[in-house]
Amino acid sequence: MPSSVETLEFQAETRQLLRLVIHSIYSNKDIFLRELISNASDALDKLRLESLTGSLAGVDISDLHISLEVDRGARTLTVRDNGIGMTRDDLVELIGTIAKSGTAGLLEKIKESKDAATTESLIGQFGVGFYSAFMVADQVTVHTRRAGTDSGTQWESDGEGSYTIQAADDLPVGTSVTLHLKPADSEDGLADYLSESKIRQIVKRYSDFIRWPIRMATDRTDADGEATSDLDTLNSMKALWARPRSEVTEHEYNEFYQQISHDWLPPAETIHMRAEGTFEYEALLFIPSQAPFDLYSRESKSGVQLYVKRVFIMDDCEALMPNYLRFVKGVVDAHDLSLNVSRELLQHDRQIQGVRRRLVKKVLGALKDMQAKDAERYTKVWAQFGRALKEGLLEDTDNSEALLELVSAASTHDPEKTTTLREYVGRMKDGQDTIYYLTGETRAMVENSPHMEAFAAKGYEVLILTDPIDEVWVDQVPAFDGHPMQSIAKGQVDLDDTADGDKETDADKAQREQDFAALLPWLTTTLSDHVKQVRLSSRLTTSAACIVGDAHDVTPTLEKMYRAMGQQMPTVKRILELNPTHPLITALRTAHHADAEAPALKETAELIYGSALLAEGGDLPDPARFTRLLTDHLTRTL
Repeated sequence: MPSSVETLEFQAETRQLLRLVIHSIYSNKDIFLRELISNASDALDKLRLESLTGSLAGVDISDLHISLEVDRGARTLTVRDNGIGMTRDDLVELIGTIAKSGTAGLLEKIKESKDAATTESLIGQFGVGFYSAFMVADQVTVHTRRAGTDSGTQWESDGEGSYTIQAADDLPVGTSVTLHLKPADSEDGLADYLSESKIRQIVKRYSDFIRWPIRMATDRTDADGEATSDLDTLNSMKALWARPRSEVTEHEYNEFYQQISHDWLPPAETIHMRAEGTFEYEALLFIPSQAPFDLYSRESKSGVQLYVKRVFIMDDCEALMPNYLRFVKGVVDAHDLSLNVSRELLQHDRQIQGVRRRLVKKVLGALKDMQAKDAERYTKVWAQFGRALKEGLLEDTDNSEALLELVSAASTHDPEKTTTLREYVGRMKDGQDTIYYLTGETRAMVENSPHMEAFAAKGYEVLILTDPIDEVWVDQVPAFDGHPMQSIAKGQVDLDDTADGDKETDADKAQREQDFAALLPWLTTTLSDHVKQVRLSSRLTTSAACIVGDAHDVTPTLEKMYRAMGQQMPTVKRILELNPTHPLITALRTAHHADAEAPALKETAELIYGSALLAEGGDLPDPARFTRLLTDHLTRTL
């Protein structure tokens, strides 16, 4: 007796939702195969679990797999599994109705959303990935039989307004979904989904690490010209992150790293972790040995690959890794996310934020361990990625202490080796509490800066910071381990208070101030277009003058950087400091005392300011005038 066919109508709201799924939601039509394979994988997982713990104990699970079958003549693609299968009621419940409740509310959210990715994620919350099949098919037929039952069911629909359902005999346990494919249409994004190469490409991208074999019969021609058909497994099933670390070889790690990073050097560090509890996930992360060419390019992408139960979801998931760790490669496989989760929702998901925090701490911890156990390897990694890590001092205040521990910088202590802040503190002179540093374009410019003179003379170590990012982060980090950080080109510097040698007495200071009481105000007025103050310096030993900023002033280099980025910056006037023991300065004082109105004095003042500006690598406000004044003065001396 033929079985009766029931024709059931979709609810009105469900029809609207179905049309959205088919025509509007998925921008990439290839994902239909990802969705169907994922459903098949879930069915295999459920059968395996039931066979071990439930009413289906003892059922044969020796060859659980997924098959892809192509019929070019009928233009069909079938996704078949021998998993747990469905009953008639399951079909109506899981496929016949897109959303049992809340459909109206979902439609409202979709109508309100202007972001396609957000809309796709809303659809995904209702588990309707199956309906993505209608993007590529005019008709979909499902045959299924649940394990432990004798009868099967057929479900069929064209995705318009109704579906049919009827009993079906002689079906194997499991489910097959047959798609009657639409013709290929490149303008509509429809590929030839009967093409073996296209199917292989999709499986490789989205489903390569599914734990069950995905098989497909492929046509071959043997040496005699005879056509044969071989059964190929399309996926590798090698999800290294799902295996215990003790079972994975270094060669396998390196091979996988090369596959996802396209870097043929082995990674500097491998991080393999698993988290269990309310939100389960596995992560396999790699710190490369060398920086990619585009690490500091605006087009550089950050983030790691995101999988959900071994199904590929997206590349460069920014929600899982901050921008300053954009060089980290790897995968995160979450167990409890929708396949269609969007980037926007990930950024606001509390569980994902928790995963991100743990991943960051794990990466920073791995770098700290490398620094402690293999200083040479760490030095190489810092040379490649230190500039990016220092961006974290601006972006990630929660981990600023951990990042400061990682900072490695050149210093006056050693001309070849870098030093950490912790090592610097360990070498501080008795009575010294401040970490001194100086920023500049090159090490040579910093070492030859007039600001260095007193520090070098008295044996104080100074950090030499030459990365452009150094100009920014040092202003954001007031101290390390309780020790304030101070630029030796800013504010007042008085090393006599902590020096071991002879200290200048209060009487000596008072006498010196009295000697220059007339010259300093005159110079301040004369150079008022360029400086806000002229004062005596305690940081100079051989140079006549230097230019410094107030403690909270923006440095000239940072000022240039902001202007280059299009930001309007007011001109910051700085302070000219004079060396009271330099012959030029004492001669200027004597000349000013003799005749304060002498024209040559103003020119000398300009030359002193210009020379100080050049000594620190600054730009002269009027190079032509400075050259003319210098030439005239030199001529008069001959």
